[in-house]
Amino acid sequence: MVVKRSGQRQPFDRAKVVAGVRAAAKNRPIGTEAMETLAAEVEEQVRLDGPEVTSQHLGRAVLEQLRTLDDVAYLRFASVYKGFADAGDFEREVGLLTKATQPKRH
Repeated sequence: MVVKRSGQRQPFDRAKVVAGVRAAAKNRPIGTEAMETLAAEVEEQVRLDGPEVTSQHLGRAVLEQLRTLDDVAYLRFASVYKGFADAGDFEREVGLLTKATQPKRH
């Protein structure tokens, strides 16, 4: 079950995860199979976390998977999930994304 911000409970729906990823990945080189795999991995992850998860936890799980799949899709999903209000929010997130994905220099 997914507990929404309103407190409403809904069954987990993998198709909703795929639809959200598909919207974020529009015009990006991400195939349907990759989206389905991402949704299956998110589903497995949240199932391991217990019988109920919050929609916020689910959104973070999707973001973690998107981070490794496609930077642009990640930023698009993050902009909706985190409620970006202006360009500064994008700049901050790009900085975090770049910092998290750059290899460490020796």
